[in-house]
Amino acid sequence: MDKRGIEDDPEMLPFLGLEDGDEEPVDGNVPGPIPILALKNAVLFPTIVTPINIGRDRSINAVNKASEDNRLIAVFSQRDVNLEEPEVNDLYEVGTLARILKMLRMPDGSLTAVLRGGQRIRRTSVTQETPYLAGTIVPLEYGQPTEELTFRATVDSIRDMAVRAVELSPNIPTEARVMLDNIERPSQLLNFIASNLNGEPAAKQRLLEIDDLADKGEAVLNELRRELHILELRDQIENKTRGDIEQQQRQYFLNQQIKAIQDELGENPTDRQIGELEGRAEKKQWPEEVATTFQRELTRLKRMNPQVAEFSVQLSYLEMLLDLPWREYTEDNFALKDVAKTLDDDHYGLEKVKDRILGHLAVLKLKGDMSAPILLLLGPPGVGKTSLGKSIANALGRKFVRISLGGLHDESEIRGHRKTYIGAMPGRIVQSLRKVGSANPVFILDEVDKIGQSHRGDPSSALLEVLDPEQNSTFHDNYLDLDVDLSKVLFIATANSLQSIQPALRDRMEIITLSGYSTEEKLEIAKRHLVPKQRQAHGLKARQVKVPMAVLRETIDGYTRESGVRSLDRQIAGLMRYAAKEIAMEDAEQVALRPEQLEEVLGPRKFDREPYRVGKQPGIAVGLAWTQVGGEILFVEASLSPGKGGLQQTGNLGTVMKESATTARSYLRAKAAEIGIDQEALKGQDLHIHVPEGATPKDGPSAGVTMLTAMASAYTGRPVKPYLAMSGEITLRGRVLPVGGIKEKLLAARRAGMKEVILSASNERHVREVESRYLKGMTVTYVEDMLDVLERALSSVE
Repeated sequence: MDKRGIEDDPEMLPFLGLEDGDEEPVDGNVPGPIPILALKNAVLFPTIVTPINIGRDRSINAVNKASEDNRLIAVFSQRDVNLEEPEVNDLYEVGTLARILKMLRMPDGSLTAVLRGGQRIRRTSVTQETPYLAGTIVPLEYGQPTEELTFRATVDSIRDMAVRAVELSPNIPTEARVMLDNIERPSQLLNFIASNLNGEPAAKQRLLEIDDLADKGEAVLNELRRELHILELRDQIENKTRGDIEQQQRQYFLNQQIKAIQDELGENPTDRQIGELEGRAEKKQWPEEVATTFQRELTRLKRMNPQVAEFSVQLSYLEMLLDLPWREYTEDNFALKDVAKTLDDDHYGLEKVKDRILGHLAVLKLKGDMSAPILLLLGPPGVGKTSLGKSIANALGRKFVRISLGGLHDESEIRGHRKTYIGAMPGRIVQSLRKVGSANPVFILDEVDKIGQSHRGDPSSALLEVLDPEQNSTFHDNYLDLDVDLSKVLFIATANSLQSIQPALRDRMEIITLSGYSTEEKLEIAKRHLVPKQRQAHGLKARQVKVPMAVLRETIDGYTRESGVRSLDRQIAGLMRYAAKEIAMEDAEQVALRPEQLEEVLGPRKFDREPYRVGKQPGIAVGLAWTQVGGEILFVEASLSPGKGGLQQTGNLGTVMKESATTARSYLRAKAAEIGIDQEALKGQDLHIHVPEGATPKDGPSAGVTMLTAMASAYTGRPVKPYLAMSGEITLRGRVLPVGGIKEKLLAARRAGMKEVILSASNERHVREVESRYLKGMTVTYVEDMLDVLERALSSVE
């Protein structure tokens, strides 16, 4: 294609490959200095024809000068594309010699010049900077590849990738593929591909500056591979998007066809659903506010397209409003004697709790209306707190629902999520009311002392509104955005400890303490409830297995040590498994268990009463402690050794118990003469106080009396009376202070076989609250001064 043909073609493409040998050589025919053209945002490669818009004065002057001379101009790219008036140092040193094929003058004074890239050049000097840049140049030749086969493979890979890129890119004309097939010279193909890459000018400049053809091929291949990867990803995304849109259009078309068919047949499921909602709403007896909200939301539902996601959300909300028992109550059973009998049949003991429930029902029967109280059943595990709530529901004839609050961290579990959130749902309170279908159930809030806190809120604070009788008539659920009346619900909370319950929440509840069971109570519970339950659970009949009271007592004494009966229930299950195995293997038709068989069935005794027989050894006293699982006995040991009167304490003791030991030691020093202790013994002997089971942390203000008694016994050589336990705190003056957990401690003493318990005189009123059967066979001695304790506790020296 000759020069005139190119100049006369007004529709010339911006990218044209030249035939072999068409690069403009730099030789002696180029007069001295040559005009320089600075490209702002492009790089011109050899053999490439491209139009350039020229608007800067020096560039226009350079092009005009070149057109007047021989139409040759040196083209260099700017290092910084943001510079408007670049100087010589702002241009790269390597560029391309170009021939001006055509110039068009624009109305605004700028030029559009069509340039054809020739040979690569390097700028050696600058001869002038105004009115245009000019300088001298030298040609740059390509180094030929040493590995011809490798280079040819690289070129073939580039050609294949370029064809694939043309197919994937919508912006490249299809003629480019024909041009790729017609380009034979490797250097010309590399320059053509490099010129058409979508890289930055700096990246293209690096490709232009590569002298070795093999290196240039590798660099172009890497850039082309990266660009082809981007094009393939874009093509995948576009195909997936196109497929999703087509699928949506197909579904829409099919749904419209189904709707047209249903309309023709007179069957429209949406209208049927809305009709069912309206029919149910006419039968509902609910507050006016709820009715107004329902009608407003139903009107919104009618205007919605059934195909949108919000339709199902709105439908679920309306169904929730219809399912909730707004004014639907079960009738209470006011036959109080029948209620009392039901409670007695289900639970042995717990008289205080039963009287409280009967008192509430009596007021409700007489008055006819009463806000339900909030009861908190407090006690160790296994004493029947949760099962008592179920029995109360059965006795009243109410529905029963239970929620476990242990480990709850999210406030939304109580108040619900707002309807605008994805996956929103009501709180567990409202969901439970929907489940039971009654507005006045017995509601058990289990493990209220184990509620957690997190960044999602404080659930215990959310419970304040639920459990406050003055507020729960207008409990607000976030999902419903309506007030729910909880005043008729009988809430019963359970907890093992008061320490972790928020004070404001604790203040709203009436606390009823459930203490541990005595051995006699455990025997009755096992006989009435546990044995029949486990016998039925193991597929046995009453005539097939006999469990005498002696076996139950031995099981309680030798294999359990707890306040409740949960561990006892597991041991009885072991007995039933043994009986079931004997009968199933046809070794016996009837199994009558005996106490001497327990070691074979349940293994060796886990607990032995003998260690509690203290004997005649001085320095050992038995104390009583309260724990979350009930009362326990606590040994305190004291021993003397030659020394300088020091005090050592071991046994994993807490700060309070260590202070009690120090106080007791000071009291002994002050009252040594009255107690009968030699002052020289106090000065010349070290005292060691130890509380066994060092792996268990111990603390609390009730071990002072026990520690002082053990110290006095060690110093005087008088042992503590056997089967004697004590509990109380002391002062430096020797006063015995009252302590808490009296019932649990007395039960622990009775379980351990103690015959006498020493307590502060101030605890006498607490002992009177304990039923006399718990104290059967045990004497309680009241003291006010520590000298009275020592006189009562220490045996005479024989």
